[in-house]
Formats: sequence, C-alpha cells, structure tokens
Amino acid sequence: MLVTATAHHAVDSRYAWWRLVVAVVFGTVGGVGMWSAAVALPAVQADFGVARAEAALAYTVTMAGFACGGVVLGRLCDRVGMLMPGLLGLGALVGGYIGAGAAPTLWLFVLAHAFIGLGASVAFGPIIADTSQWFLSRRALAVAIASSGNYIAGALWPPVVEHFIGAAGWRAIHIGIGLFCALTMPPLLMLLRRRAPGRDAVSADILGTGNALRLSPNALQAILCLAGVCCCVAMSMPQVHIVAYCGDLGYGPARGAQMLALMLAFGIPSRLASGFVADRIGGVATLLLGSLLQGVALLLYLFFDSVMSLYVISALFGLFQGGIVAMYPVIVREYFPPQEAGVRVGLVFMATLSGMALGGWMSGALFDFAGSYQAAFLNGLFWNLANVLIMVWLLLRPGRQRMRTLNTQSLKAA
Repeated sequence: MLVTATAHHAVDSRYAWWRLVVAVVFGTVGGVGMWSAAVALPAVQADFGVARAEAALAYTVTMAGFACGGVVLGRLCDRVGMLMPGLLGLGALVGGYIGAGAAPTLWLFVLAHAFIGLGASVAFGPIIADTSQWFLSRRALAVAIASSGNYIAGALWPPVVEHFIGAAGWRAIHIGIGLFCALTMPPLLMLLRRRAPGRDAVSADILGTGNALRLSPNALQAILCLAGVCCCVAMSMPQVHIVAYCGDLGYGPARGAQMLALMLAFGIPSRLASGFVADRIGGVATLLLGSLLQGVALLLYLFFDSVMSLYVISALFGLFQGGIVAMYPVIVREYFPPQEAGVRVGLVFMATLSGMALGGWMSGALFDFAGSYQAAFLNGLFWNLANVLIMVWLLLRPGRQRMRTLNTQSLKAA
C-alpha cells in the first residue's frame, strides 16, 4: 500500500492533481527568468553599445545560475520540501530583476542575471522533482504537465516584455517584473508547502538503479548530462537568437518575439503529448523521437527565411522539441531512487541549461565571426546528431526492456 498521511493528501489523489495546477502557475510566473534576457538582447546591445556575443552573456549567465540553482535548491527540496528553497529562489529572482534594471554597466547587468537564473530555477527543476513524488500511475504525464509551466511562460512573457521595452524601456520592465514576482509568487508557494506523504509504493531497489542498464548510477548520470548538453546546444539557437535573427533580416524584433512565443506555445502540447507517449514507451524512446524531429526543424531554418516560413518553422520547432527536456526527469525517475529525485533531476537540468548557455553564446560568437546565422544552425545540427546517437545507444543497452517490465509489474502491484 502507498504510505499516506490521509486519503485526501495521498499520492495520485485529487489533491495531487490540484497541486499540479498550482505548480504549473508557479512555473509560469517564475519562468519569466528563462526568457526575458533573449527578448531584451537587441535593446541591451544597443544601449550599452557592445557586440552581440557580449550582450548574449546575460542569457549565458542566467542559464548558469539556473543550472546551479536547480542542483542546490533541488537537493534542499529533497530534504525539507518546497517552502524553504522556494523562498530562497524568490528572493534571488526579485533582487536580480531589480538589480538588472538599475545596472549602470553591462557587467553589472550580466551579474544580476546570475541571481535571476538562480531564482527562476526553483520554478523548474525542484517543482518538477517535487511533483513527481505525488504521482505513480501517471507520473510521466504529471511531470510533462509540471514542466509545461516553463513553456507557458515562454509563450506569455516574450510579447509582454517586448511591448513594455518599446513603451517604457528595458530598465523599467526588469524592475516591474521583479515587483510582480514579489507580489504573486509567495501565495502560490504557500500552497505548495506540504511534502509528499510517501516516496513511492515501489522499492527503490526495483525502480531506481542504473544497474539494469549495466551502468553504474554515476555513469548513467554522466551520460544523461552529456545528452542534455548536446540537445540543448541545438535547442538554444532558435530560442535565444530568433529575436535578433528577425531584426537582422529586417522583420523587426517584435516579429521575432512573436515567433519565440509561437515556438514555446507549440511546445506546450508537445510536452503534454510526450507525457502520454512516455507512459507507454518510456522516456528514452520518447526523447529520441523528439530529438530526431528537432533536427528536422533546424534543417528547415537553413533553407527558408521569409517571414511566413519562419513563423511556420518556429511553430514546428516548438512542436517537435517541446517534450525533450521534460523526458530527462522521467528517465531519472525510471532508473534512480525516488529519494534522490531533486538532486538527480537538478544535475541533469544543470547539463541541459549549460547546453543552452553554451549554445546561446556559441551562436552569438559564430554570428560575429561569419556575419550570419547559417554557421550557427549547422553547429546546432551537429550537436543534435550527438544527442540522437546517445539516445540510440541507451535504447539498445541490454537490460533496458527488463527494467521497463519490472516497472510495469510493480506499478500494477501498487
């Protein structure tokens, strides 16, 4: 039987689904920290009079802070639940945005984004890991829904940020975001303060071991981290630079912000669908499918650059790649003990966000070197191929099917 405090607050209960709704809203508000730097990139570059790669460092540092915060706050979440890491993250997020808006130099602006990334991380990795503890039979779907808050944020925030940058300037919008988060996130956090009543009905020896793949846990962790870097270097090219790319093509940053929002909006159904699929075929196979399709979309960017084709390709890119990152915590929960969910998910997300940070900077540097984004798109395709090969290798590992059979039998027994 499941270990529960009360039937009302049990794993897979109505309360668990209600809590999931709150987690999505929390992720949507806090997720602004992932996307504002990309939208503000052209305005910040013009204001400080720097090269594209230098201006893109704010995004790179945001991702670095996000990655580190996911591990540290995820570990804290494993120990004490969501409340304390949530409060720490909220303080960093609010302080970072107000500091960025008041920054007199580019380097102080970049430094402030380290705190923005650290604070925003609590609305992603820790909240997803915490959500996974409340579900057993539909865990992959629940994880996919929880991770969708980040993409809902990506669909909602870029047009808002771009509009207010045009109306009031990038400084005012950064300070405004900080104040908005300070007002809206604490009540949501209080609704998430309850800890999961039990870790799982299933023994960690059955559901949580990389040995089923004939790999040590640390080796499997390292492989997942490498795969995360590869897929997200590829993913970062359109997500970080689409606004600037549209400006270079003469379409204006407003259209780029719309394409980014469209890309992320189409990522939402992709994440939900990936959850349904992963509950049936597993996280590794679902991630492989998403990575293959992401490569197709990147290839299309190389051949089409009219404004309408970019809208279509951006929608396809979001639809194809939306479920990729959400599959890493699903894989973690398939092959690692549930008591390590926060830190393991945090480490994988650190790798994916390091890939986003590296890819965001690398694409800017390739643009500065070549004078166009063609080399950057080719670079993304190369890294995407590496991710595909890693997933194929994992999919063909001996013991993987045995592990999924044990999982299925244990779920039925629960």
